[in-house]
Amino acid sequence: MAIRVFHRDHPTLRLSFISKDARFVIWPGTGAWTANLNYVVLEPGEANVPHIHTISEDTIFILEGSGTAHDYTNDIHLPFHAGCAVHVPIGVKHAIAADRGVEVVSVGGPAPADVPLLKKVGALPPDSEPPSR
Repeated sequence: MAIRVFHRDHPTLRLSFISKDARFVIWPGTGAWTANLNYVVLEPGEANVPHIHTISEDTIFILEGSGTAHDYTNDIHLPFHAGCAVHVPIGVKHAIAADRGVEVVSVGGPAPADVPLLKKVGALPPDSEPPSR
């Protein structure tokens, strides 16, 4: 496989439980199984549906705005702003919220790809597996 270039305005998957504008730019659907890159815009007042990545760490870099990272597993709610990175360990129920009156724009995603979650929401067929290396 060779190097490829992707653009946020041409995603191959959108998932509304992340936000109204959650663009999966690099993910297993594009052949990337060990890294993901999502471009997400949360409108003021919008938040992800709380979710858990059972096999992946989630890292979210905040490009614009400010909000709150909610860790429901540990009952922790941390403020963030542009320039911050939010890191979510495997198995932590979490959500990102644009709850400070401004839009939040971020990039990042779970690594490795959260194949069980993608199968659960119908983004990948039930028999999808990473290629053998």
